Amino acid sequence: MIIVIDGINQHKFKDVLDEMYQLRARVFGDRLGWDVNIENGRERDQFDDLHPAHVVSINDDGDVVGCMRLLQTTGPHMLSDVFHSILDGEPPIRSAQVWEATRFCVDTKKLSHGRGKNTVSYVTSEVMIGSFEYAMAAGVLDSVAVIDPVMNRVLQRSGNAPYDYVGTAKPMGKVVAMAALMDCSEERISGIRDYAGIKHDVFLSDEAALDLFAGTKIKPKQAANFDRKPLTQLEKYSVEQMKAATTKAEVKSVLQLIETLSASFTPEQKIALLNTPRALAYEA
Repeated sequence: MIIVIDGINQHKFKDVLDEMYQLRARVFGDRLGWDVNIENGRERDQFDDLHPAHVVSINDDGDVVGCMRLLQTTGPHMLSDVFHSILDGEPPIRSAQVWEATRFCVDTKKLSHGRGKNTVSYVTSEVMIGSFEYAMAAGVLDSVAVIDPVMNRVLQRSGNAPYDYVGTAKPMGKVVAMAALMDCSEERISGIRDYAGIKHDVFLSDEAALDLFAGTKIKPKQAANFDRKPLTQLEKYSVEQMKAATTKAEVKSVLQLIETLSASFTPEQKIALLNTPRALAYEA
């Protein structure tokens, strides 16, 4: 499923973004050997500081398994500032209706090959659908993507072939880079959906994404009932109060109660109560 993280909601998804940067480091640095900036196992560049839209795929286990970055071409972007030699001296594209798509990657270790859910092909299509539908909703007509010949063949095979190219392919370090143009249209999205067999809405709400991501990050040994002993009455009461909380103020009140009664809980119980999806969702 897809969550779009941009300048408006990125404060909610710091942990998701952190996992996404780690995935990018494994793919672009470790697997592909690109000359990218990696610090503490995370790949980021100056364009990530411009509040782009990150289209992120999260699987049923709450793991980040795919992503793509969308950036406006009216300001700094990779084709104009990094890969400008591709343009053969022509000016870069500058339009509010053309976005740049970069940093596409999927987790080939967590995903299988072939077709169907939880495969590289499926997540690739899911990220593409999410990116084009999000862009269309924002009034974008076209996207330009800096890709390599391998990715170009993937796009051609998956009902998502570029309709044109900008400039000419150029060697960039260990890879050849080329700039592809793709229209943001219902026809293109339908082609990708037909290829992947994806008929449903691919987007998660912010709340559903937070619950999915946070709920699966609690390790078994951290669960309040990790040793399969019956819950204490105090712990049952705290859990019930947290489930009943429907506003940020109510959740905070329950958290304060848990903190006040912390001496009555084991460390493992306290960790579990403070890291429930609902508590984490309202943390910000």
